[in-house]
Amino acid sequence: MQYDLIIIGGGAAGFFTAINVAENNPNLKIAILERGKEVLSKVRVSGGGRCNVTHAEFIPNELSKNYPRGEKELKGPFHTFMTGDTMEWFGERGVELKIEEDGRVFPVSDSSKTIIDCFLSETKRLGIKVLINHSVKDFKIEKGSWKVNTNQGDFVTKKLMVTTGSNPKIWKLLQNLGHHTIDPVPSLFTFNSKDSRIKDLPGVVTNATVKVKNSKLASEGPLLITHWGMSGPAILKLSAWGAIELNALQYDFEIIINWLQQYSQQEILEELKELKNNNSKQQVFTYTQFELPKRLWQSLVMASGIKKDTRWADINKFQLHKLSEELTQGVFRIKGKSTFKEEFVTAGGVHLKEINFKTFESKKHKNLYFAGEVLNIDAITGGFNFQNAWTGGFIAAQAITNNK
Repeated sequence: MQYDLIIIGGGAAGFFTAINVAENNPNLKIAILERGKEVLSKVRVSGGGRCNVTHAEFIPNELSKNYPRGEKELKGPFHTFMTGDTMEWFGERGVELKIEEDGRVFPVSDSSKTIIDCFLSETKRLGIKVLINHSVKDFKIEKGSWKVNTNQGDFVTKKLMVTTGSNPKIWKLLQNLGHHTIDPVPSLFTFNSKDSRIKDLPGVVTNATVKVKNSKLASEGPLLITHWGMSGPAILKLSAWGAIELNALQYDFEIIINWLQQYSQQEILEELKELKNNNSKQQVFTYTQFELPKRLWQSLVMASGIKKDTRWADINKFQLHKLSEELTQGVFRIKGKSTFKEEFVTAGGVHLKEINFKTFESKKHKNLYFAGEVLNIDAITGGFNFQNAWTGGFIAAQAITNNK
């Protein structure tokens, strides 16, 4: 079957591209090939089922800083299409969006179904074919066109776009065409730890600075203690920026946590000495200090060798030093990782040097385009991965339309 554009991958970037191409040129025959029985499955589970559409950062250079891989390459594209454009695009199609306190952008409905329904209604309105259960076996150039072989027959198209994310089978086909791919490793994951200091603290959240021992990797922000270890923005940022390094360590490493963020151990030691002098009759365990969550404070006090009934007056120098260390330099063993909610993001993909970021077209093959996580681009949590998909999809659509 003959098409003007075939998109391999029924995800966010693919639908976004198809809709924008069809609106620019309604006469083009466009098909989306999805290997499974359901499209937009990643959109459905994103943001806990609410779909974190984008993030309210409206300065291109600042937005690009949220991408451990792709920061440099996305600066230009973000000047063409970014957050405000995304919000306007959905707004024009009847999807109301809201900005939450932390900058994340969601549909007002708080349901990913709103985004999915928007895409499906637009593809129907524009006559875009959405072909499910079409697993791609091969694609290659024949007589100036792309021939796509699937389990349900062959297709021919002038222009081909790949938006499959981290699909090893598709990556292998791209390698056969001369493209280089970076092996995928998990990004955006939580840390597993059986440390006794946090064993009974699931649900506790506080701001902290986290560093990977013997590494330059560090991040800060809210840290959430879970039943299996640690999560929250501080951990997820660290997992994204350290995706390759932590994979090399086989997710067996140590982190140093400063539960008081901006304070050094020496500064806290001086504060503790003052507490000893000014609150001599007060029990250390009972009264929380430094605005820490009570359960966390009590756990760190116990870890410092201070008993529940110990008064400040009775603490010795060693215990003071140990408590200051637990508060600002606590070392925790991490062994293993867990997927963040139901979302699975990977670092890796098509080498960025092989992409023209003014068009998102392959530098190796004319009329071959990419968008989304099939490229070696990934971001921290908060809507940034979707913004990469929207930006790539929009720019590719412009290029496909203009490249007759």
